[in-house]
Amino acid sequence: MQQKISLKLTPSERASDAIITSYIAASIGITEDKVTGFYKLKESIDARSRHQIWFNLTLQVFIDEPFIKRAVDEIKFKNVSATSASVIIVGAGPAGLFAALKLLELGIKPIIIERGKNVRDRRRDLAAMNKQGIVNPESNYCFGEGGAGTYSDGKLYTRSNKRGNIDRILNLFVQFGADEKILYQAHPHIGTNKLPHIITAMRDCIIENGGEVHFNKKLTDFVVENGSIKSVITADGDCISASSVILATGHSARDIFELLHSKNILIEAKPFALGVRIEHPQHIIDSCQYSLTPALSKGEGVKRSDYLPPASYSLVEQVNGRGVFSFCMCPGGIIAPAATNANEIVVNGWSPSKRNNPYANSGMVVTVELQDVYGLQFTTNCKPSTVNPNPLALMNFQQQVEQTAFKMGGGNLVAPAQRVVDFCEGKLSKDLPDCSYLPGLKACNMKDVLPNFIHTALQEGIKAFGKRMKGYYTNEAVVVATESRTSSPIRIPRDADTLQHPQIKNLYPCAEGAGYAGGIVSAAMDGERVAEMIAKTI
Repeated sequence: MQQKISLKLTPSERASDAIITSYIAASIGITEDKVTGFYKLKESIDARSRHQIWFNLTLQVFIDEPFIKRAVDEIKFKNVSATSASVIIVGAGPAGLFAALKLLELGIKPIIIERGKNVRDRRRDLAAMNKQGIVNPESNYCFGEGGAGTYSDGKLYTRSNKRGNIDRILNLFVQFGADEKILYQAHPHIGTNKLPHIITAMRDCIIENGGEVHFNKKLTDFVVENGSIKSVITADGDCISASSVILATGHSARDIFELLHSKNILIEAKPFALGVRIEHPQHIIDSCQYSLTPALSKGEGVKRSDYLPPASYSLVEQVNGRGVFSFCMCPGGIIAPAATNANEIVVNGWSPSKRNNPYANSGMVVTVELQDVYGLQFTTNCKPSTVNPNPLALMNFQQQVEQTAFKMGGGNLVAPAQRVVDFCEGKLSKDLPDCSYLPGLKACNMKDVLPNFIHTALQEGIKAFGKRMKGYYTNEAVVVATESRTSSPIRIPRDADTLQHPQIKNLYPCAEGAGYAGGIVSAAMDGERVAEMIAKTI
């Protein structure tokens, strides 16, 4: 017999299978020897009580029958070597890769063209950014095999359950080498150290089944005839034809937005968020979230139990009607340089699978509305004003802030920074705490880096967060500018029914770069959705 059981356990109890078995037996009213095995269906942590932290578990329990490990539904892919139907996919991020896998499943040949390098070669360019401050505009934390997600953490949590089958995406990650724990964790996470192997396995599968993956293949133009896309042209002069083109280039491919605009292909300005990365010693966040004795101003504070993961947080506050919120929180993580061009500073965060670094960092950002940049009130459907129709205005605003941060840092990707309390009080920090950001920090007053409406909203938001989390508001923490690539400042419109661009037949804008996803899983689901739609037309 099999039965679902829900248990509430302490961290130490949750770590012992023997103790879990005893609780299972007691809850059903049987002896422990009747329990032949179990696996987890769901697991979450509840740290709301100041007196006891709990783990909530939902288990599939086997009673008096042989235990069978949790089955992972394996997707079978067709070999498309001989098929004539093909689809060009521009970009090898999660949207592009999962679109390619879905096309294989449906018997259609995917041809991926990626401006950047494969995951192995890409590492050299990341090392040059961190150690020398050198940015390769085609190979960096945003561009290359796997996209921005490969080397920026691998968080798989999403609320976008209406966009597709989340379980299917997670199962595919496991099929290609991810740990099965992502199937039951409330906030699944793979880790930057493990993602490259998974991405490589996906690429190998695509090629083995007759698909194509081309690196160092930058899209530079489209060939459009009679309102329909016929082929794409790459920087090396190749012209590649296919029945359809999936545009999955990510939120940082500014040249693609400029190309579309130059060809009078409709794009729209879209709100996004911009701010800073804030980094604390991990023990401070542990103390805040796990109600430990407040961390000392210096030193290690109270050690977190070995049975507890490094604590995270999610914060949001309204400041004068404007949202201030945490973004991409990385416990036990590192701040990384994420610029895609020289002379700009962009920071992002990531964590290894064990989340065992001594710092916790998070984006802390403010919503940027269309009227903030245009100085006009826009309609709710984001159609540009006839007075100032430039759809690139928010993208240009984003880039200007990044370039200002670069100037203030002084070059070589050194980032402007300020201690948290100093930031909120408008004081230049006399010195800066140790930080995980390898290119280095320079003490600056952030009012000279950030637009005033962002700066003031962050000041008030961080003060409010400090009242909510005792110990959070401290000069042991540092703010680093700029966290600016939270989402695309451009939307590439598409028809709700066909998913094609309203002007260009067979052009399918997709995922984050088109404004239809936010994160690895939602981008993957959107890639699959577009692939399925294309299959109906071929």
